[in-house]
Amino acid sequence: MVDKRITAENQLIAENPRVLRVTELARSIRQLLESQVPLLWVQGEISNFVRAASGHWYFSLKDEQSQVRCVMFRNRNQVWDESIGNGVQVEVRALATLYEARGDFQLTVEQLRPAGLGQLYEQFARLKQLLEREGLFDAQRKRPLPAFPKRIGVVTSPQAAALRDVLTTLKKRLPGVPVVLYPAPVQGAGSGEKLAQAIRTASQRAECEVLILCRGGGSLEDLWAFNEEVVARAIAASHIPVISGVGHETDFTIADFVADERAPTPTAAAQRVVPDRLALLQGLRDVAQHLQRAQRNRLHNAMQAVDFMQRRLIHPELHLQRQQQQLLQLQQRLQRGFMQHWHQQHWRLQSVAQRLGGADSEYARLQERQAHLAGRLLKAMQTLQRQHAVRLDNAVHQLALLDPRQVLGRGYSLVQDQQGGVVTDAKQLLTGSELRITFAQGWADTRVLQSGES
Repeated sequence: MVDKRITAENQLIAENPRVLRVTELARSIRQLLESQVPLLWVQGEISNFVRAASGHWYFSLKDEQSQVRCVMFRNRNQVWDESIGNGVQVEVRALATLYEARGDFQLTVEQLRPAGLGQLYEQFARLKQLLEREGLFDAQRKRPLPAFPKRIGVVTSPQAAALRDVLTTLKKRLPGVPVVLYPAPVQGAGSGEKLAQAIRTASQRAECEVLILCRGGGSLEDLWAFNEEVVARAIAASHIPVISGVGHETDFTIADFVADERAPTPTAAAQRVVPDRLALLQGLRDVAQHLQRAQRNRLHNAMQAVDFMQRRLIHPELHLQRQQQQLLQLQQRLQRGFMQHWHQQHWRLQSVAQRLGGADSEYARLQERQAHLAGRLLKAMQTLQRQHAVRLDNAVHQLALLDPRQVLGRGYSLVQDQQGGVVTDAKQLLTGSELRITFAQGWADTRVLQSGES
């Protein structure tokens, strides 16, 4: 099967045996490997692990009988932390190739994961996709957490360190809030069902206003109970808002996506559920100081208003005296204004009388001038009328000379064709053409029998 799919270069080498250089041989083998062996998953134990200064990883992958060299370049290994090293069982997705410089067979690693977790990752991805399609992750169904819960429920193991962290944080931040523990194992066989039952119990009792689902950090297997479908559906069906605080900040579980809110750690979940008592006290102190300042300012403003009104408050007798004085002043102003107005009108009357007295002589002069202009206008109109009469007579005489009836009266006639056009040339006529002849008195239709030039 392999012989049928070798490259053209290898076929040429097979048909033409010749002495190859080492580089040519190594390149041919590398091309054959990369073309015939696809990307595949390989499981084994890491040994001879080296982190190069360039950021690339070099190691061997071995089992009980064999080993193979591997390289994982920096752009592929940046998502991994220090947990990768010698003795770790891993699964790698790699491309089989040949390092030409040394002629070493090696794997170029594209992906890497702890051994045995591949199936868990696939289960995680499938369940996440299923629940997301059903809408369990939608932001619209998320409920806000109460600002001041009267009672807090915690679903976790009584032996879990996360429980101590949550209780310590709650006591430090708001010590007066009661806490109800709904115990359930957080790891091991059947833990998922027990966690779901604890959530359902808390929802049925409805004795808490918020529910904390928490656990400390761990591997994917350790946190797997929080990735089970039964837990996710119990969270979604809970009548109490649920906050998830599972693992460390980098850990994500299905419960985180379904919960009404996700906290990076159990401690952070407790901090999110209750406000900080010290911050509340400081806020109350700030509000009290603000109220005191506002009350003090209001009192000062009222005192100033009283002082201002007191200055404006006067005795009625004094107020009456002031009004009488104002009335007297108004009366004096009215008298002065009347006298000033009378003098102004008297002066205007005298001025008009003087202007009328001087207008008598001017009127006679203007009347004489008007009579003179009227005579001139009459003469101009008579002259213009005579000129227009002469022009009219001349125009009538010229129009009579142009009247075609005068010409017809001297024995001439007007010849027109059927279209009404005037015939002035015998060449325009055809034998048999119908014509109309107009005389000084009447008209006659005729037909051309013969035409010719004069």
